Amino acid sequence: MRSDDELSFVDPTGEVPVVSTTDSRVKITGAEIAADALDETVLIDPTTLLPHWTDAPTGQVPIVVAREAADSDDPWSAIPAPAWREGEADWVAHDEQFDASIFASGDREETARPWEFTLPEDVVEAPILDEAPRPEPHRVPRTRRSVTSNPLAGRAVRQGNDHNVSRATLTGLLLAVVVGTIFYAGARPVAALILVVLGVASAEAYAGFRSVGAHPASVLGTVAVLTLGVAVYNKGLVAVGAVSVLLVIFGFIWYLSAEKSVDVLDGLGATTFVYGWVGVFGAYGMLMVAPSSFANGHGLAYLFGAILLTVANDTGALFVGRRFGKRPLNKALSPNKTRGGAIGGTVVTLLVGVAILPLMSPWSRRAGLEVAVALSVVVPLGDLFESMVKRTLGIKDFGRLLPGHGGLLDRIDGLMFALPTIYYLTHVLKLG
Repeated sequence: MRSDDELSFVDPTGEVPVVSTTDSRVKITGAEIAADALDETVLIDPTTLLPHWTDAPTGQVPIVVAREAADSDDPWSAIPAPAWREGEADWVAHDEQFDASIFASGDREETARPWEFTLPEDVVEAPILDEAPRPEPHRVPRTRRSVTSNPLAGRAVRQGNDHNVSRATLTGLLLAVVVGTIFYAGARPVAALILVVLGVASAEAYAGFRSVGAHPASVLGTVAVLTLGVAVYNKGLVAVGAVSVLLVIFGFIWYLSAEKSVDVLDGLGATTFVYGWVGVFGAYGMLMVAPSSFANGHGLAYLFGAILLTVANDTGALFVGRRFGKRPLNKALSPNKTRGGAIGGTVVTLLVGVAILPLMSPWSRRAGLEVAVALSVVVPLGDLFESMVKRTLGIKDFGRLLPGHGGLLDRIDGLMFALPTIYYLTHVLKLG
């Protein structure tokens, strides 16, 4: 520095330093004026100049880019220039240059704009944290799901009862006394008992479907099950077709006013499924005790024999399986049912068919053995079928009515398959 009012800057290249005098403005040495600025033929439009940053805002919206290129030989002139769209009229005026429907999906209108979209019906918008939480709309879950590697994922699970053996045995003995007394009273009390059992069992099944989000027509289905039982008792198997057709028709009417979030296919499917499983299969019990089915009331004895063989199979499978069962019969459906239990249940069923059933008229030893062999196959299938349904729904038991057993449907699952089997065997083997 030479003096207080002169600043000296030394150039590291060794050239003569630039000296600034008392002028307080900053000067850039070496800068040249642009060539276009020296050319007086180039006119500068003052409207394109930006205002100084200290000037007050004008409120105008700047042009994005020039609308048309001046040089028609420019290859870029064929491409429409971007346009500023602020109002509805701007969109109408430039529809020929830009089509916003390219941002829309195939199931939306072609006039949709990129920033306008509609959430799917089953998606609930998350509340904004800065605002007060808004009540979410009530949406009923559906059971229909996309195919995944685990079709049981996401199912609701209800805890089952503690299946204590001593409690289950006590409950079974009490049921045996009640059922035996009713059978001793005659065919009509037995028919009434069957109707009560079928009604409660169907209600338990519908409750199980509702617990996982399905919407069966529970009232309609239960009425159809009871109606079918009464109709079969009076008219025979011809009533099955008529009641089934009526159920489908009234089911369609039932779901006409269903909410949009209700899966009608799952609801109607669950309704007819329980009707077929509990109603149609259970109706063979009503057919066995119907006066027109067997002479001399033999149908009552055959039905009691089917119940006795079913109980023998379940009891033998339970106690033998707990003692000797090691390998599951079908681990995917029911890991608690073992091959040892199945063998034990079959042995006990055959013993009851040969030793106990011939004590009742019109049972014979040969008929008892033949029916016992058949029920030794179908009763475990009925147990596995119910296990498959419960595993698919994600529930342990269908109810809590019977301590140690679960629900009533959990107790008669094998009997559902035994009833049509015993009915047709009595005709094939000419036991009637």
